[in-house]
Amino acid sequence: MRNLGHQILATVIWTGNLLTIFGCLSLLLGLAGVFNLEVFAYGLSSGIRIVGSLAIAGCLLSAISYGVLDFSKK
Repeated sequence: MRNLGHQILATVIWTGNLLTIFGCLSLLLGLAGVFNLEVFAYGLSSGIRIVGSLAIAGCLLSAISYGVLDFSKK
């Protein structure tokens, strides 16, 4: 069971890292003018806010998973 838990946490960590990388690259490319960030605009929220939220969500997933993994080792 412990091995399965570590595999799940590793998957969540990888997902969080990929979301963070994808979000940061999208922000950089959008700010450089490679593509229009307004494509991601929804309602009153601007496109840069949506893409930034993706990077923040990935960072939070990674941080929480690393914390749970560190706590479970003790």
